[in-house]
Amino acid sequence: MSEKKAYPLRIASPVLDAMQRWANDDLRSLNAQIEYVLREALREAGRLKPATKPRAIADDAS
Repeated sequence: MSEKKAYPLRIASPVLDAMQRWANDDLRSLNAQIEYVLREALREAGRLKPATKPRAIADDAS
């Protein structure tokens, strides 16, 4: 897992309230929801490198 960094965020109250409702609906913490939304926006914009997938282990028994 990558290192997490703390960052103070100033955000408009209506936006924060909407994020909290969305987080509650998805059973996530507010912090996890904000990170999810940011990650998805970055991925859709092509600004986030895709996660590396573990390589399959070859079956040497055959």
